[in-house]
Amino acid sequence: MLDVKVTRKTYETDDIVSLELMKPDGSSLPSFTAGAHIDLHLPDNMIRQYSLFNSSTETDRYMIGVLKDPSSRGGSLAVHDHIKEGDIVQISEPRNLFALEQGARRSILFAGGIGVTPILAMAEQLVRTNAEFEMHYCARSKQRMAFMEHIANSAFASNVQCHFDDGDEAQRLNIDQVLATPEPGTHIYVCGPTGFMDYVLTAAETLGWSAAQIHREYFSAAPVDHSQDGAFEVEINSTGQVFVIPADQSVLSVLEEAGVDIPMACEEGVCGTCLTRVLEGEPEHRDVFMSDEEHALNNQFTPCCSRARSARLLLDL
Repeated sequence: MLDVKVTRKTYETDDIVSLELMKPDGSSLPSFTAGAHIDLHLPDNMIRQYSLFNSSTETDRYMIGVLKDPSSRGGSLAVHDHIKEGDIVQISEPRNLFALEQGARRSILFAGGIGVTPILAMAEQLVRTNAEFEMHYCARSKQRMAFMEHIANSAFASNVQCHFDDGDEAQRLNIDQVLATPEPGTHIYVCGPTGFMDYVLTAAETLGWSAAQIHREYFSAAPVDHSQDGAFEVEINSTGQVFVIPADQSVLSVLEEAGVDIPMACEEGVCGTCLTRVLEGEPEHRDVFMSDEEHALNNQFTPCCSRARSARLLLDL
């Protein structure tokens, strides 16, 4: 855990705010790589993940961007309405689950809305290393597109193409054209709202890009239909304790009530903080953190949102 000071709070658009975070004494922060995020600890024991969008060469500050989401469970509202310049907040050290592929011949970056934050850091790193890349930044309108001045003043400005939903047809993202030819050594990176990401990922898969070439990071999970949820059991391998998971509770909430400690953060299957090994049984995966290939192995699951297809899961806890 790190104590940092909010040294600057800037409204990038009407509903996106950026925070500059620095050590209170001005000393260096732990290093990070492009695509990394931090956990921001908020009131009422909320923990939310935000990508770092500044250059990884900067050792004195972290920069995050936060969208004020009308469907927020409280995290983004807390940042917008309660955190102010001069506040001391707690964060984790950076973690990177969305890193650039080392040695890639070429990179194609796709950003939708607030999903631009990790993509900006990637563009900074790629241009600094003279790597070949292009960046596509999509938003509903130009007015909703944050960090435009940042991009215009960057060394990678010429690599960026902006696409607006309300603009003319000629400037809209032609995904089939951009991804028309799957090339060995080329990697795709996608971040943004679920609908945008599904659009890009489906196109990439349809056009023949391999799973190893596609990298993604979700900011939130799609709504889940709970109408068919049923009860099942989980067994703790180390103690033999068995817990019934009712249809209206998650594995994580039941185990937390029983004093079984599992690290957690997003509570919706996005961040992977609560990822738990499964020794027996078949999970019903509902996360967006793992790939389809990892789901197929059925040897780990996210107890914050995933459930079970089998009557019981034996957990490596």
